Amino acid sequence: MRLTSFTDFGLRMLMRMAGAPDRGFSTADLAEEFGLSRHHLTKIIQKLAHAGYVTTRRGGGGGAMLARPAGEIRLGSIIRLLEEGQPLVECFVAGGGDCTIDGRCRLKARLRAAEAAVLADLDRSTLADIALRPDLRLEEEFV
Repeated sequence: MRLTSFTDFGLRMLMRMAGAPDRGFSTADLAEEFGLSRHHLTKIIQKLAHAGYVTTRRGGGGGAMLARPAGEIRLGSIIRLLEEGQPLVECFVAGGGDCTIDGRCRLKARLRAAEAAVLADLDRSTLADIALRPDLRLEEEFV
């Protein structure tokens, strides 16, 4: 299973926010920290805010922060939200996509089961489990 960059960036932002839950993060700060497009991050934050995972405030002292404790946010639910509309394989597209063996393929059911198993496993973990520790620089966290 491969996640889109949209989901990857969203998870990074949430991990950072979970490591400093009382701090508001501007898109400019997050974009600089992760070396990402500010415009792209804004779209992700908007989607997360609309779903109730983050809150946003404009102006000085504003920014984005978690809307609820990281321990209450399941990783599977985040990935379902951010990957919405991104099928694992072409044949998962409504109408079968461009698959020439749709209707005869026995792989599709196994792929759906595998995808469900991955998400079920992620549902057992929370954002708190993967929060970036605020006492380490980003580069040190992944070494």
